[in-house]
Amino acid sequence: MKGIVLKMLSVYVALNYRQVKREYRYFLRDNYFNRLYQVRYLLRDYFIKKHYKVIDYQGEFQNEITHVLPFAYWHYLNGTLEKTISCKGTNELYFFSPDHEERYAERRWDFTYNNYNFPNINHSIKKTFKKWIAPPLKEQYKNTLFVFDKPILIIANKYNIEWNQEPTNFLDIPTLDRIINLNKHKYQIIYNRPLPNHIVQDNSEILDLNEYPWLQRAHPEVILLNDLFTKFKSKVNSFNHLQLMVYANCDRFVSVHGGTAALASYFGGKNIILSNGGLESVFDEYTNYFPRLSNALILHAKTPDDVFSYLSEEF
Repeated sequence: MKGIVLKMLSVYVALNYRQVKREYRYFLRDNYFNRLYQVRYLLRDYFIKKHYKVIDYQGEFQNEITHVLPFAYWHYLNGTLEKTISCKGTNELYFFSPDHEERYAERRWDFTYNNYNFPNINHSIKKTFKKWIAPPLKEQYKNTLFVFDKPILIIANKYNIEWNQEPTNFLDIPTLDRIINLNKHKYQIIYNRPLPNHIVQDNSEILDLNEYPWLQRAHPEVILLNDLFTKFKSKVNSFNHLQLMVYANCDRFVSVHGGTAALASYFGGKNIILSNGGLESVFDEYTNYFPRLSNALILHAKTPDDVFSYLSEEF
């Protein structure tokens, strides 16, 4: 039956989404199948409404916070969430869960393949929000600990293998230098690029950009999130916990493609996302999906020049 339904959906997608390249259409097909898969839970979700749902996820971080976390929060509000299971360092993300288990020490990039338990887990032009409510991370973690004389501007960077190739989406040192020089007079800049020992990794190997020694030498006024983690280790449970607390006090972000951009989109304000390539652009998700995480203004920059244009116009 599953094979027949998938074939029928493939025909439907081919007829109705001719503008989408063939190699991307299976994302649309699987997204529709994910929705149909939820029919089996109709009685338990809308009529019986007892605690039954166990949400078990080991996939990539971006999919977790954009798709799985809102799915879990919907079940919590619906009164049907029993337990959540995820990777190390995720307890604070699932602050609402009645029973959260940090089971996995690594993430699997292929976890979502042929996994139809989560609505919207696949990239798509159109998504359903019937079982999707983004948890209020900003409200939950806003605090008086990370408050400074000037408003915060977070630069959320990464430097890792992308799509089994060399790094594509990242802020290099010359770009960082220009961003800092243009904005340090009005913002307290906090720089964040998690190191391998801070987060649970998948197949996207984290490389060394060598920017940390340069930042300490050239821009000592910039606060490094890694330094905050060392300083406040007794007050936070994990690096992710620290990120949530610092991000919750911020309304201005410059981030890059991937989970880095998705997390920064959870805290309102304005988020400039440097993203050159990726299915988020193909399916226009920076316009029709990311803003729903917190009603943030998402500014999609395809080049560093776009980043500076947005900084000048919006920051």
